[in-house]
Amino acid sequence: MEYISGAAGALVLILVLSSILRTLVVPRGLYSALVFRLWWSLRRLLRLTAVGGGYRAMDRAQTWLAPLMLIGMLTCWLAGALLGFGLLLYTLSPLSWTTAFREAGSSLFTLGFAGGARLKLSVIDFVAAATGPVLIALQIAYLPTLYAAYNRRELEVTLLQSRAGEPAWGPEILARQWLVDTETALPALYRAWERLAADMGESHSTYPILLTFRSPRPHRSWLVGLVAVMDAAAVQLALAPRLAPPEARLVLRAGFTALRDIARALRIPFDADPAPDATIRLTFAEFDAAAAMLESAGFQAERPPKEAWPHFQGWRVNYEAVAYELCRRCDAVPALWTGPRDFPGGPIPPARPADRRPAEGRPELPPATG
Repeated sequence: MEYISGAAGALVLILVLSSILRTLVVPRGLYSALVFRLWWSLRRLLRLTAVGGGYRAMDRAQTWLAPLMLIGMLTCWLAGALLGFGLLLYTLSPLSWTTAFREAGSSLFTLGFAGGARLKLSVIDFVAAATGPVLIALQIAYLPTLYAAYNRRELEVTLLQSRAGEPAWGPEILARQWLVDTETALPALYRAWERLAADMGESHSTYPILLTFRSPRPHRSWLVGLVAVMDAAAVQLALAPRLAPPEARLVLRAGFTALRDIARALRIPFDADPAPDATIRLTFAEFDAAAAMLESAGFQAERPPKEAWPHFQGWRVNYEAVAYELCRRCDAVPALWTGPRDFPGGPIPPARPADRRPAEGRPELPPATG
């Protein structure tokens, strides 16, 4: 029995150390079973509090996912360390179960109320005593990194609101720029989101818990914003390839590379080299309706929608499946062209001011469709 307890304690400590290193230390998107099972469990638990309430109820519930994840990870690691050291002390000493775990807890949490004359076990006591403060210090140092990445992300998401509406939608970005003659600002927008996509691909695959951090407002989402910018670039390249800036291609490449990096960290399967004519879930009818909206806003297309569709399909096939799965897992706002969700309710079109007036005689934006 003592040998089994000792082996079990050593295994538990190895698993805890591996999870800590994978999550907090190693600068690479390594899979941690503890973190993702905790995410899965807490997400399902919070969803129970929003059953039948639609997206706003789901958003309110899932707002608590990030802080609960942080507390849950620390609790699981400390509990695992307590279990591991308790089993080792029980194996290597004549202590009873309760006394061994009391000794381990005293050392791990530096309480200092337990002790004994067993000098040969002082190494285990000292290691346990160092584990608790080091683990808490790593968690504390972890938070500034998370919030720095979160602030960089949310700054661009907030700036996108005036260009894409809330929730963001790719054709809406193009329509608003042509409606007010600011289409020359699109290259700068694509450059900003190219850099942000690279940043998010690195930070969100290294620290997947960032996926649980929601935007301050319910209808904003970094994931929906990225898909919207990529869709805008793909639509522009498909409908007006000669007028589309080169930055449109660059943001598409950076965007689907970032999404795939995150998918690899989450072990989401995807086709790394899809055929350009592979089927996508977005329909031609939705694309055609968006093209008609763009035409009414003043966008000058070089190709008719039917001719542009295969080009748009060839771009979107690179990121649609991964984007839809991430939007579903993150319970992102159900914007247009972002796929289904696990909660009731259809897609939400971008909100527009009720008193919008035509710019220089141009028509107002028609209702969003798709």
